[in-house]
Amino acid sequence: MALPSARSEMRVGILLLSVLSLLSARLVGAAQDSGSVIPAESRPCVDCHAFEFMQRALQDLKKTAYTLDTR
Repeated sequence: MALPSARSEMRVGILLLSVLSLLSARLVGAAQDSGSVIPAESRPCVDCHAFEFMQRALQDLKKTAYTLDTR
């Protein structure tokens, strides 16, 4: 009688291990999919874009002021 209970415990253990391995494989796959996103270090930040825009706007204003002064 002890033999069938050991077999049933083995089956439950194997089933549990297979379920855990499937879940861990899905988690690893999901982590690899997010690797296709461009990392933040290589993308310019919003502040950098705003700074460049303001620099260009200042240059345009200086040119406009200079042309108005020369007239």
